[in-house]
Amino acid sequence: MLKNYLKIAFRNLWKHKVFSFINIMGLTVGMSACFLIFLYVNFEMTYDAFNTKADRIYRLVTDIKTPSETINTGVTSWAFAPSIKRDFPEVEAFTRVSGGSFLVRKGDIKFQEEKTIFADSSLFEVFDLKLIKGNPRTALKDQFSLVFTEKAAKKYFGDRDPIGQTLLLSGEGFPAVVTGVMKDIPENSQIKGDMFVSMSTLTEKFNKGLDEQWGNFGATSYLLLTSETSGKALEKKLPAFLKNRAGKLMTEMNMHYTLFLEPLRDVHLLSTRGSEDSGSMNNVYVFSLVAIFILLIACINFVNLTTARSVERAKEVGVRKVVGAPRSLLARQFISESILLCLIAFVFAVALSAALIPLFNNLSGKIISTGILSNLPFVGALFIAAVVIGILAGSYPAMVLSSFEPVVVLKGRFTTSVKGILLRKGLVTIQFGISIALIIATMVVFNQMNFMRNRDLGFSKDQMMIVNSEGDPKREAFKESLRGISGIKSTAASSSVPGGGNPGAYSEIENKSGDLQIANLDLYFVDFDYIPQFNLEMAAGRPFSRDFGTDTTQAMVINEAASKLFGYNSPEQAIGRRFKQWGREGKIVGVIKDFHFRSLQEKIKPLTMRIEPRSSDLVSIKIDGGNIKATIAAVESKWKATMPDRPFSYYFMDEFFDRQYRSEERFEKLFFNFAILAIFISCLGLLGLASYSTMQRTKEIGVRKVMGASVGSIVGLLSKDFLKLVLLAFLIASPIAYYGMHQWLQSFAYRTDIQWWVFLSAAALSTTIAFATVSFQSIKAALMNPVKSLRSE
Repeated sequence: MLKNYLKIAFRNLWKHKVFSFINIMGLTVGMSACFLIFLYVNFEMTYDAFNTKADRIYRLVTDIKTPSETINTGVTSWAFAPSIKRDFPEVEAFTRVSGGSFLVRKGDIKFQEEKTIFADSSLFEVFDLKLIKGNPRTALKDQFSLVFTEKAAKKYFGDRDPIGQTLLLSGEGFPAVVTGVMKDIPENSQIKGDMFVSMSTLTEKFNKGLDEQWGNFGATSYLLLTSETSGKALEKKLPAFLKNRAGKLMTEMNMHYTLFLEPLRDVHLLSTRGSEDSGSMNNVYVFSLVAIFILLIACINFVNLTTARSVERAKEVGVRKVVGAPRSLLARQFISESILLCLIAFVFAVALSAALIPLFNNLSGKIISTGILSNLPFVGALFIAAVVIGILAGSYPAMVLSSFEPVVVLKGRFTTSVKGILLRKGLVTIQFGISIALIIATMVVFNQMNFMRNRDLGFSKDQMMIVNSEGDPKREAFKESLRGISGIKSTAASSSVPGGGNPGAYSEIENKSGDLQIANLDLYFVDFDYIPQFNLEMAAGRPFSRDFGTDTTQAMVINEAASKLFGYNSPEQAIGRRFKQWGREGKIVGVIKDFHFRSLQEKIKPLTMRIEPRSSDLVSIKIDGGNIKATIAAVESKWKATMPDRPFSYYFMDEFFDRQYRSEERFEKLFFNFAILAIFISCLGLLGLASYSTMQRTKEIGVRKVMGASVGSIVGLLSKDFLKLVLLAFLIASPIAYYGMHQWLQSFAYRTDIQWWVFLSAAALSTTIAFATVSFQSIKAALMNPVKSLRSE
């Protein structure tokens, strides 16, 4: 019986090649898109899931309340985690991590290790980071102990054993010993680094006494709780702990700390205290919906085309019923055909997905998958999904076809029912409604990204080259050596540039009432050339100047947001006001206009600037656009002459600033590509229905042409019914798309409006696509010789 089912199924598929191709193509593309999106969603949802104790690991985070604001930060003071471990038996272990950058040298080999992490010796007790070589208990215990990932270790040692080897760190050449090599860290992990340095190196050598500093924030802290302890229960005990341990400090500083525990698995997608690698649960939801929609469109194609062809198979059903075939047998036959078609699509989908995985990794900017063989459980899930789709999508056509009355169909009086026609029209409307919503969403995403790329940021970032001296004392000599190079317009030095990180400083600034008001303010250390170098405009007062000797020790420049924070109605009112910050006291000499020193997803925050040459490691070089390669070569030559022990590396300011939008750009690209796929599948289904509708009306078209109907009138006749459905879909989809994208835009502090022309363009585009798809068959039918079409009847 099964063999007979398969034989009949293959015969029908081969007989109707066009419809089989459209169905298989639509399901293949739909399954492939769904499979790739599922890989992405699984990657995001399983962040840090490789840690076997993930359900007991919590990130410790802090709210810092000052008289001016409340700061929600993902870091803690250095003293918090060790003290909590000592005071609470509920805490089994803790570890702190902090990012850094080191110049690393071994003979003639030298690299600037940007992915350096300081970590406590308990790192391997809390996280499942597997050491291939070395003892996990002692690998990060002593000062200047190093642990490399496999990939990083090969960079220095090749195939040789790195354990016990000595490397030199930083320009001073501190000797450090390799004590461990770990497996490369999974891509979906919060802990990302190539070289791990013992925390004792930082807390006992570079910044002695850091472990006891309750007001110095900079550590990302994780707690491993005992199996019987709940995070919420421990969190309730932390206010009393802070009052006991840091109450006096908080009173003196007029600040209040509040500690919270975030479950490790929630940090990536759900935490509002974002990091560079933060994900978005909204994006996960969006792509999940897109996957469902694409698969739904493919299934709708199948149902529509199968039921539309019911007239052709009516006689087959009539004959088989006359010879005794029961309805259940016929239904099983049609469902088996549906499953077979879905399984053929499944095979093609697996092959297509395997080919597209490298491209998908590139689009997503992450190694979502190393290949189809590494995702065999998902392939199995897709196989089950294909069978389920075959059963569900084939059930309605099977019910319709198996219900035909043999007496009616064999007499030739069978026609498609009104219910069947309405169902197909409804499904086409749903199809194009989804496609139109995706078109509108794609346009809004594109407009927002374009808005972010082209918005006036308030500073100059073009032709700006940045070189990091990493604290080298020869930095000023290098900067001076650049003077006179023809392609260089100007230079400046600073601790930070827009789009990069910067410290937050405990500050006291005189407010409108004349009192010193406490606030934690963003801080840039700069030199005298920084403000003109970046074309920052003064709102009041003056920039730093070498004409004023006290500017190096007693002057501060703030932005407009800072002047408003302290109650000033105009920037001029802030000039001459007192400040205290990190051991310095003086007066505000200038107020610069607000500029976007962080992403457009954030409101412009209060910013302070001070002259501090020793901390200004970043050299910004404004270059002429005429001969960039020659200018870079000249800069590199001066670098090697001044700082030969350091590798030369640079980046351009515009590219660096735009890095903040990488996740949004990836979202835009992925969303655009999947929207195109959805539209493509919808058009495939529309093409099939138009083709079948035209075939059914062959005689009518012939008669109309004999009666004098023009090609245009026939094309209009065949197209108008489909275009009406597309317009109806537009009316339904538009408000839904508007609401969804309006909610999406709320995550941006600076955003574009959803313009009316977006909907007009979507309507025009969808109508054009639908008309082009339908008219392909309509024109072909209209140009047919009426003698042939009438003879065929």
